[in-house]
Amino acid sequence: MEVTVSDRIVYLDNAAATRLDERVLEAMAPYYLDTYAVATSQFGYSLGIEARDALDDARTRIAAALGATPEEFVFTSGDTESSNMALKGVAMALGAKKGRHIITSAIEDFAVLHSARTLERQGFEVTLLPVDGHGRIDPDALRGALRRDTILVSVQAANQEIGTLQDIEAIGAICREHDVLFHTDATHSFPRVPLDVRRMPVDLVTISAHLIHGPRGIGGLYVREGTPLVKWMDGGFQENNMRAGVENIPGAVGFARAVELVTPEETARLQAMRDHLIAELLHVPDARLNGHPEFRLPHNANISFRYVEGESVLLHLDMRGFAVSTGSACFSRSLEASHVILGIGGDHERAHGSVRFTFGRYNTEDDVDAVVGAITDVITNLRAISPLGKE
Repeated sequence: MEVTVSDRIVYLDNAAATRLDERVLEAMAPYYLDTYAVATSQFGYSLGIEARDALDDARTRIAAALGATPEEFVFTSGDTESSNMALKGVAMALGAKKGRHIITSAIEDFAVLHSARTLERQGFEVTLLPVDGHGRIDPDALRGALRRDTILVSVQAANQEIGTLQDIEAIGAICREHDVLFHTDATHSFPRVPLDVRRMPVDLVTISAHLIHGPRGIGGLYVREGTPLVKWMDGGFQENNMRAGVENIPGAVGFARAVELVTPEETARLQAMRDHLIAELLHVPDARLNGHPEFRLPHNANISFRYVEGESVLLHLDMRGFAVSTGSACFSRSLEASHVILGIGGDHERAHGSVRFTFGRYNTEDDVDAVVGAITDVITNLRAISPLGKE
């Protein structure tokens, strides 16, 4: 029987997690069931050597997608660990040699913001750059914030909540001019938004598999050759002695396959759905787009609806079979107003009335039409009983 929209959950929270692609699972399965040994050196037993070969092959394929060499790519457990490794590893490497000043933006994801706060408690100084009404930082503000003791700038490639893309090339160029390391969190953009480290002036890049229909629990950090970085987690000597712990070989294989399955044609299809959704929802009275209208992720739409609570919208849509978010995946468990919406100048009403829609491989144009009809009805009904905006 053909499945219709009403027969299934319409999942529009692909910036939190994505459904695993069956082709990724197929690539991973042999390394759970057959070649399940830990990776060994060329002097080990054959099963371990086969596992090592699979790990090296996955590393090479992902590095190639970044424009990097295999030696510059470190597997991690995900984007959170990667960003922790970047900020804390650089701080440990340069804190006593060059300085203790770090710059980041006010709307970064929590892995960066909370790492920065931890470093503050250890005596580092952190400057949070403000963003404009669309969520972009001003390059001149970055220039003004740089100091002789600045050791690292960390600015995300794309925002996790409102989808705004930063001008990474311009930011990196400024950092190069001042001999300051530059880290970017590309979790939400790679590989849908091209990033070639051979021409892009970046030193460290965080990426993850879980948002491109790959497995959870696997990510990576690009570390440009020669970048000072201290190993911050003790244990074994894996990942060229940069990251301790038994390698997740099925995850690495799945990550590489997931990267290869993302195509420009698919990304264009997601962008068309995004544009269709935004155009339709902005017809709803007192609705506004959050994030940049042009420089934004191809699969992200974030809309604030006045006079309603985002949590109420989420619950009513859930009852109708739609899964959306009221903000980032981290904020969905909190009643606090989104730091991202507040950071772009929004008030608490705008923050609490924001709804994020993010598309993935398994969404269709029918999903867009269905959620537009549902949310229009939900907003109308909620406003009819809401005390907000009424005299």
